[in-house]
Amino acid sequence: MTNTTKAEPRLLSGDELQAQAHTFFQDSTIWVQNHWLNILVATGIAVAVFFALHAIKAWGSRLCRKGEGTASWYSILGRAVSKTGNFFILMASIRLVSGYAGPPPMVETTIEFLFTIAAVFQAAIWLRELIFGAIEHRTSTDDYHGSGLASALGIIRLLITVVLFAIALVMVLGNLGVNVTGLIAGLGVGGIAIGLAAQGIFANLFAALTILFDRPFRVGDKIRFDGNSGTVQAIGLMSTRIRSFIGEELVISNKQLLDKLLENLTLRHHTRTKLPIGVAYETPVEKLEALPGMIKTIIEEAGGTLSRASYEGFGASSIDFVIEFDVPGDDVPHAQAVRDKLMLGIVRKFAAEGIRIPYPTQTTFTAAPDGRIVMPYPDASKPALPAENKAAGSV
Repeated sequence: MTNTTKAEPRLLSGDELQAQAHTFFQDSTIWVQNHWLNILVATGIAVAVFFALHAIKAWGSRLCRKGEGTASWYSILGRAVSKTGNFFILMASIRLVSGYAGPPPMVETTIEFLFTIAAVFQAAIWLRELIFGAIEHRTSTDDYHGSGLASALGIIRLLITVVLFAIALVMVLGNLGVNVTGLIAGLGVGGIAIGLAAQGIFANLFAALTILFDRPFRVGDKIRFDGNSGTVQAIGLMSTRIRSFIGEELVISNKQLLDKLLENLTLRHHTRTKLPIGVAYETPVEKLEALPGMIKTIIEEAGGTLSRASYEGFGASSIDFVIEFDVPGDDVPHAQAVRDKLMLGIVRKFAAEGIRIPYPTQTTFTAAPDGRIVMPYPDASKPALPAENKAAGSV
């Protein structure tokens, strides 16, 4: 049984590098002497491809100017194309025609090596520009104008750039034959350690991106959460600032805010108000039947829309009546003003119709020392006592 060991890569000495350079120069000279016509044709095609790719790059610049800033997908695509590097264009032109020229293996390997580096990093640049464009497409709207989240894009760009170019570097090293297993493992362990140490920061960062793309609320929206309500002032990378309706500024982390039940009051189609009222039992049935129509007319005159006007039940002192009405829009003070008009209108209408709104009453029964009930009102079957007797009896 024989043991085979894999040769470890080692650095070449100066003499070995000089020998390889001499071999490369000698093979190139022989190749040029034997294939000069193919080389000339390939060079002409490469020059044409080079200028064609430059024309595409210039078209990308014009497409970028055609769009309306970063808010247009035309400008995003054009900006990505315009970021094409000259080194990539050169190596792409040479790589496309290298097979026709028939270069020696060492020259072919060199071309593939340089083209791989150019292609991988160029792909990272294109992807970075598309991601940046997608983010700026969201933050460039009026909803995020002046928000802290839009101004924090520099940090997001830095993180995206580091991740993309780290992946590109690993891919290049892998294509060059370098064992990147240890490097990937080290990056993974380091990433886990950093993630555990800064999990709160990353949680708020991803929550900020969720707010950015999902848009549960925007700057200027009125929201309610966890018993608090106010107007969104700024959406930052770590927290959101809200100006409450009673004046103070509320600061809450993005993750905690998204974990709560959010009510976007700005998106509310209408404001519904419930108003209970009691009607005296002595009210004639005809007027009780006409009561919903009266309420509807009063609500429409006040600027609202009737949703419900019906009897709720028999209360202790009155027949309970419930009114529910809607006011278009999300302006709560306006809805309160409509409610005030409705209440005053009901008072006027009830006074005109002779409908009484009773106040709660309570009758108390007491007992004398001998256990007899003392009635709270005089007994009609007995004659009334003279005033002096009443006074004497009360003493």
